[in-house]
Amino acid sequence: MKKYNYSLIIGLIITIVILIITIIGQFWTPYDITGMNSMLKNQPPSLTHIMGTDNFGRDVFSRIMNGCGTTFFVAVCTVAIGAFFGIIIGSLTGFYGGILDEIVMRVNDVLLSFPSVLLVLIFISFIGTGKYKIILALGVMFIPSFARIVRSEVIRYKSQEFVKSAKVMGAGNIRIIFVHILPNTVVSLLTAAAIGFNNAVLAEASMSYLGLGVQPPDPSLGRMLSEAQAYIFNAPWYAIWPGVVIVLIILGFSLISEGLRAIRN
Repeated sequence: MKKYNYSLIIGLIITIVILIITIIGQFWTPYDITGMNSMLKNQPPSLTHIMGTDNFGRDVFSRIMNGCGTTFFVAVCTVAIGAFFGIIIGSLTGFYGGILDEIVMRVNDVLLSFPSVLLVLIFISFIGTGKYKIILALGVMFIPSFARIVRSEVIRYKSQEFVKSAKVMGAGNIRIIFVHILPNTVVSLLTAAAIGFNNAVLAEASMSYLGLGVQPPDPSLGRMLSEAQAYIFNAPWYAIWPGVVIVLIILGFSLISEGLRAIRN
């Protein structure tokens, strides 16, 4: 009897639905995301505004559609930076070993021992706030985790027979690393990327909630939560919907990572 990977399937469905809505929101929204209307302040969900309006009379659903794009953009760029440099560092240190490996891994251990959000706050205090600066800060903080995962995978595979055969055939070390070893780490890397994406979403939302991430007028799920806290009792939908979307994004990628982990095992 065929066994289905339900975690992966459900995770992909949730993520694809949110991604489709997000892509549409970059080109079209039911209402202007910056258009204010004092006559529609804090309106509850209705057929006209399915998620209600905020304290400026702006449509919450329209802002979530567009704001998800910012969240995805920050998360994807963050994971890309962390993965790119992490793969290079982890591959070289894992394959060659030696004193350089020891030094890099000890630095990794130090960085991983601190909460990533704390390190990002320190980083931002030096470089300032904004979407691209939060991407840079988060990307740098994600390098150690990817480097450690890739290093362990390279150490695992470098003594395998197919690597020894490649050496006998005259393949150089760089070719062995990037052509023979790294393709075998794809599932592990995808799992790490899914987890990293979740961490990036949470970190971006946290920074924007504190006013250190995405700046107005760009909508952001974290900033929407921050703005909604003053209206939590008389307009709870303003806080509930951005929170629900963040949870769904994280749930989707968590299920994907769980499904990928099942494939790897």
